[in-house]
Amino acid sequence: MTAPACDRHVQGDLQNGHASRVDRCPLYLLHFARVLLCLALVVGHATAACARDFLWKVTGKTGGAVYLVGSVHLLTQDFYPLSATLDRAFKDSDLLVEEADFADLLAPTTQMQMLARSMLPSNTSLEAVISPATFALVVQRTKDLGLPIEPLKRFKPWSLALMLSSLQWQKAGFDPEIGLDRHFYDQARAEGMQVQGLETAAFQISRFDEVALDQQERLLAGTLKDVDSELANLNTLVQAWKAGYVAAIEQIVLKDVKEDPLMHQRLLVDRNRNWMPRLEALLTRPKSAFVVVGAAHLVGPHGLVALLKAKGYRVEQM
Repeated sequence: MTAPACDRHVQGDLQNGHASRVDRCPLYLLHFARVLLCLALVVGHATAACARDFLWKVTGKTGGAVYLVGSVHLLTQDFYPLSATLDRAFKDSDLLVEEADFADLLAPTTQMQMLARSMLPSNTSLEAVISPATFALVVQRTKDLGLPIEPLKRFKPWSLALMLSSLQWQKAGFDPEIGLDRHFYDQARAEGMQVQGLETAAFQISRFDEVALDQQERLLAGTLKDVDSELANLNTLVQAWKAGYVAAIEQIVLKDVKEDPLMHQRLLVDRNRNWMPRLEALLTRPKSAFVVVGAAHLVGPHGLVALLKAKGYRVEQM
């Protein structure tokens, strides 16, 4: 079963009290891991608009260019077709680079590894590793979603947090299968364009799985407490992204630094630094590369736009 079918059926299996398809389709966990980066961007007050996309053209001294796209990982069909500027930048490129290569994500061995890392030991249940207060939040949220609690007790706190938040987003009509990442991957494959990933699926999962249990519980509790307000502002978020409204998104990213500096460091700052040598290597190519990463990676003092400017590259929003 491919990732799209897996994502669409996870909630149905849980509602029926079964975890069988969850066991067979762990790829959905990666979608949830990447969703958190989108959740960090919720904008509650974006009112300005501009005639630009969340897209920057980066040029180097050798004439190479990188189109750097800030992605929203879940969208609705209403956001298509995309702007002519995005389409032109894609057609001007001969290489697509995303956070991870979907071919890696779709591999059965990758899916099984991801599932193994998302689950608690067989002799451990969720309520044994989190507080009664947080477990009560889980019970209430699963009830609101119409899901049974028993199959979910098998998941580690971090993976459950991302699963429940993503199910809530999908219930609101936002779909990872038509997010910007998947859209351009499918288009690249259809046109025979080369595709690369900046990191592996295993590394992405490690960003969550290697944090201490108390930090995982804070992530779970915070996600469950904030999901309703995030959903209420979701439309504002994607409209700000569509308008290329950097200031609104940057303000929320910087706010997250104060609220959870550890996860901000692991999910954004460290990964941005890891990606810089790859981006600089792309700028030495004779042709353009089209790079798609979560929009949160582009803004703020530790964002890729600021890091590239500090290196002396010309970076222009389009």
